[in-house]
Amino acid sequence: MRNWTELLLIYRYIYIYRMVGLSEGEKEFIKGGIAQDLRSDGRKRHTYRPIYVETGVIPQANGSARVRLGATDVIASVKAELGKPSSLQPDKGKVAIFVDCSPTAAPMFEGRGGEDLSAELSGALQRCLLGSKSGAGAGIDLSSLVVVEGKVCWDLYIDGLVVSADGNILDALGAAIKAALSNTGIPRVNVAAGAANDDQPEVDISDEEFLQFDTSGVPVIVTLTKVGKHYIVDATSEEESQMSSAVSISINRQGHICGMTKRGGLGLDPSVILDMVSVANFVSRQLFDKLDSEISAAEADEDES
Repeated sequence: MRNWTELLLIYRYIYIYRMVGLSEGEKEFIKGGIAQDLRSDGRKRHTYRPIYVETGVIPQANGSARVRLGATDVIASVKAELGKPSSLQPDKGKVAIFVDCSPTAAPMFEGRGGEDLSAELSGALQRCLLGSKSGAGAGIDLSSLVVVEGKVCWDLYIDGLVVSADGNILDALGAAIKAALSNTGIPRVNVAAGAANDDQPEVDISDEEFLQFDTSGVPVIVTLTKVGKHYIVDATSEEESQMSSAVSISINRQGHICGMTKRGGLGLDPSVILDMVSVANFVSRQLFDKLDSEISAAEADEDES
């Protein structure tokens, strides 16, 4: 059984091979399989690859998780710091999301390519998980981060790292962030009696009592990638090389859309978007079940170790 480091090297060589370019026969094989609902790795169009979750992988963070989706491997960590709410949203805390693409993950991540993709992924995650600038549709409950309205709140800094890339990075990062938030403990804050009306209230941060972050409203991200006339989920890098467009939809447990982002291609007809939302909604239920099961198992393993 090869260890993970050896597998990463293998995936890197495979990725270099892919970057050289697929032959016309390979391209037709990929497209033909998708048209017949039988992809090159044996999956159907709307089936995800196996997903594996580890939690607590970065001890110094308030919460962290590692997610492997096929050969795509990502890590997310959450750091909580006390700050001051925005004057425009005094009843909400703040969340910032940053993504870094490791140069060892794929040759295309070296230099400017990695920086551009990092910025694109960070922006997409902001839109999918935090909704509009007003906070409408946010999948993360920002109001739960307020300690004293207008004066003290928790600022969450979420960092994502792409360790290995074999397609569908955004969905994997979304899953890792959800798992990392499930693993996040925020220290209990006590406000001094009568200090709530002060401009800078005196607070005491507990070193022993932690509040578990509520992730019941945190969505998953489902990316639908169009190859030929069909949309597939969880596309590999080979399949992504043949795509004409992709739409990522974040959906919570209740089936509500929290955000949406698109890349590539021209505009989409409203009827097509409605069909895609229906597919994403159906697929998200399976993804939720699998991810919740993996998170529970990972947390049980962490408690035992």
